[in-house]
Amino acid sequence: MTDHAVSDDIAAVFAAAGATGFLHAREVGVDDGPEISVGGDDPVVLASVFKIPVAVAYAREVAAGRLDPAERARVTSRYRIGGIGTAGCADDVEMSWRDLALFMLTMSDNAATDVVFHRVGQEAVDRVLADLGLGRTRLVGCCEDLFASLLADLGVSADDDVDAALAAATPEQVWKLAVLDPSRTTASTPREITTLLDAIWTDRAAASEACATVRDIMAHQVWPHRLTSGFDAGVTIAAKTGTLPAVRNEAGVVSYPDGRRYAVAVFTRAESLVDRQPAVDASIGRAARLAIDHLRTLTPTPHDLAGGGQ
Repeated sequence: MTDHAVSDDIAAVFAAAGATGFLHAREVGVDDGPEISVGGDDPVVLASVFKIPVAVAYAREVAAGRLDPAERARVTSRYRIGGIGTAGCADDVEMSWRDLALFMLTMSDNAATDVVFHRVGQEAVDRVLADLGLGRTRLVGCCEDLFASLLADLGVSADDDVDAALAAATPEQVWKLAVLDPSRTTASTPREITTLLDAIWTDRAAASEACATVRDIMAHQVWPHRLTSGFDAGVTIAAKTGTLPAVRNEAGVVSYPDGRRYAVAVFTRAESLVDRQPAVDASIGRAARLAIDHLRTLTPTPHDLAGGGQ
């Protein structure tokens, strides 16, 4: 099958799910190797995928000795926006920095993210992007900034509940939200996100121990309904999801028993604003599987390179 045919098949998977999809996939550690791109250079809304560079910035601070991962921090009512993890707790929560980073990536805890973000600072996160040449990746603050933008666009108080405000909004209001427009919110391209992932998995994004920390946390993500759903047992996934109205994303590294690893970033925009979109969720896994299956046919396995295929 040609690359063009695979790209058409991937686009068809997204269309059948009622969405437009954007994908980039490449083998980790293989410079100038084959790739699969479906809108891979198009701007996309990151949603919570932005937490990956935040985690790299955190891990850099720890590796440099500027942050003690065992030191405890308090998540206060300022960050209590509902949802999962510390963001949904009724009372203040005290945790170590490393546990906050764990909650940030594994369950996408927005409150934990913001506490970590404010500790390391926007400048440190921007430095990660600059060091890796990710010039089309832009972070507009953290979760509370994204939610403040959403509430302002809906014309409600900054203290209003986000879910309630969205439920009361008209579809026309929601589609016009800045958080759904990559030109006005935290955004990147699928290619730049696979570049980031490749740098993390080859110890170029930070010191080796820092990259290992990010890889380990991402390997414990709790959500199996998107990227993971496309792959068989024995294939391991380390990834981060992202969700907003009509937006379903996931980016991560897919590792096979033969030692080969693939960075894949999938971003979708659904035609509908309904909260639950299992078909779109599943399309992320199917599209990633199509892309990686094709990549695996284009280059020999390490076993073949060693003559084991004779």
